[in-house]
Amino acid sequence: MDLIIVESPSKAKTISRYLKGKYQVDASGGHIRDLPQKQLGVATDRNYEPRYVNSPGKEAVIRRLSEEAKRADRVYLATDPDREGEAISWHLQTVLGLPADGKNRIEFNEISPKAVEHALESPRTIDYNLVDAQQARRVLDRLVGYKLSPLLNDKIGNGLSAGRVQSVALRLVVEREREIQAFRPEEYWTITAELQDVPKSYAPFKAALEKYKGKKCKIGSKAEADAALSALAAGGYTVASVKRSVTKSHAPAPFTTSTLQQDASNKLGMTAPETMLMAQHLYEGIDVEGMGHVAFVTYIRTDSTRVSSDAQAAARQYIETVYGKEYLPAKPNYYASKKGAQDAHEAIRPIDLSRTPESVKKLLDKKHFNVYKLIYERFIASQMAEALYDSMQVEIANGDYGLKASGKALKFAGYTAVWQESKTGDEEEGGKGLLPPVAEGDALTCLGVRPEQKFTKPPVRYTDASLVKAMEDKGIGRPSTYATIISVLNKRKYVEKEGKYMKPTEVAYRITDMLVKYFPEVMDVGFTADMETKLDKIEDGGKDWHTVIADFYPPFEKQLRFAKTDGDEVTEVLCSKCGSPMVRKTGKYGTYLACSNYPACSNIVSEGETEFSDTPCPKCGAMMVVKSGRYGKFLACPNYPTCRSTLPYGEKAADGVLEGTCPVCGKPTKKLRTRTGKFYYGCTGYPACDFKSWDEPTGEKCPVCGGALVRTARGNVKCANKDCSYRAPKPPKKDAPPAQA
Repeated sequence: MDLIIVESPSKAKTISRYLKGKYQVDASGGHIRDLPQKQLGVATDRNYEPRYVNSPGKEAVIRRLSEEAKRADRVYLATDPDREGEAISWHLQTVLGLPADGKNRIEFNEISPKAVEHALESPRTIDYNLVDAQQARRVLDRLVGYKLSPLLNDKIGNGLSAGRVQSVALRLVVEREREIQAFRPEEYWTITAELQDVPKSYAPFKAALEKYKGKKCKIGSKAEADAALSALAAGGYTVASVKRSVTKSHAPAPFTTSTLQQDASNKLGMTAPETMLMAQHLYEGIDVEGMGHVAFVTYIRTDSTRVSSDAQAAARQYIETVYGKEYLPAKPNYYASKKGAQDAHEAIRPIDLSRTPESVKKLLDKKHFNVYKLIYERFIASQMAEALYDSMQVEIANGDYGLKASGKALKFAGYTAVWQESKTGDEEEGGKGLLPPVAEGDALTCLGVRPEQKFTKPPVRYTDASLVKAMEDKGIGRPSTYATIISVLNKRKYVEKEGKYMKPTEVAYRITDMLVKYFPEVMDVGFTADMETKLDKIEDGGKDWHTVIADFYPPFEKQLRFAKTDGDEVTEVLCSKCGSPMVRKTGKYGTYLACSNYPACSNIVSEGETEFSDTPCPKCGAMMVVKSGRYGKFLACPNYPTCRSTLPYGEKAADGVLEGTCPVCGKPTKKLRTRTGKFYYGCTGYPACDFKSWDEPTGEKCPVCGGALVRTARGNVKCANKDCSYRAPKPPKKDAPPAQA
């Protein structure tokens, strides 16, 4: 029996039911091989080759699949039809020992009997361009995340992470918030007149002040508003022009991953991760009472609006049957995908149009039903005729001022019989209904004029929907990554929700500012979008993935080295382990000392609020630090425990200062303290010369006994030998008269 390996157990269940036991179907549960979890896993010195290991926890899966593959007549790899799915198939091929050039890869855009049977009829070899594109993305993301995350944890706080795409998305949220904070509202006024035809045969309508002396006018203060009101009250209202037309509204394109997430957010209030989870279930299959395991929609990770001819024909037949021929456009509707779209798959659509939302409402839970209904109705609407409106615009004159009124009425519902576009918080509805049939030159009666003070509004915070749209518009990430990015921002608490709006937390500002400061290219929206284009070129076979990484990593590594050491201060403190100078660094807990010989020596000393004195250590020469003990402050050598020297806190200016000359060897002597704080002089040639003296040695010897001559605290020079009474004569004072002969 042939073996088919898919990713999801749910998908395996659906396919197994469709194939009715003709094939054995099993699931890998996603990746079975990946980069190691706790190591970089990328050889930056060997052309950036990744090192893959079997994923932890997948040992039993690998054993089971290996045994099944050995028994199978043929193995088919039916993972998702995208880059990541191709890479999973490649890993399965490698681990299971399948031939590298074997035609064992099958793919389908929908899980239906027809699609699966068709895929089994045309197996192919692994597309190594797709694999390489995914490898490049994985290696890029590992290098950025693995290198930047420790930097954030070291500089800002524990539990932080950075990502090549995630951090750019966070920057959008932070910069939007700063725009809001910097926003200063500006006052403006609107003036609306309620008007009616002179015979009063029709209902009143509203007209807004728009022009002054033929030019657009902006009223910025109450004084200007009062002046306009006075002028309008003094004049009369006359119809200046009337414009009637039939306007068209074209049906929206079927859903892509991005537009599905946006509409689910706007219409259903669902987050992007939640929407994708429901859509994934609908794609892989759900247990339905009386029907078994059933898949409802096509592949849900796509940026294409393309629809197969079979699906389009089925939709047209459905529309004609249910709504009538007039709702069917003369030619099928086609939609151009956005620039940069991979267009590898169809748009998201229902698999079977006979499964209407009404027919499955009792079979699905509320969330699955809502998402399915959204997908179903959007697809049907996309293939329907345009909506038609009778539109009317009336321009009204009153002296130097011009007003405008507009209205429209639905003439033919078209696609709006199925689909109504969602309104965002910023959109205001236009005029409702047609205006009265006035003609140019008609006089109008004013029933009242309403001035209204308003203020300009700041930009709106991102929602799940608007952030997805921004990422798509700017080329940040790909359909499969949008929901994951938003999930990480919430999970890491980089953003918090106020209603449906995202507000960055305090740590988000710090992360963004630091990354923008040190890694401006990585955090640049244009750079991120350009990298996606390069990945697309790898997929198309026009670029070697190693070259893409090689162009990126060396400059990035240079920036990383600078970021790690920027602001570091080399101190006179010596490392207690290797003797190298210690470097003062700033981390999440304040300042600390780290060995400059890192990584050969990784010694770190918590500095806290360490106060350095200007006193050198009498033993090793390092600048002593101020410590506090049970008897108060004292000086201690920073090279403890290698050097255990301490001194009393206070008279520290003389400590360790070179004073005097050794009478034994001629080297300088140094003024030192005993443990009790008493000063003495010791030869700097110690231990070769162990000369010591309580008084400062002059370097000369006693002319009587040959002992050392020393200078006392009062300035007298005497012999240090207690048994010798020699005292040197005091020099005459500078102002003393010369001695008499």
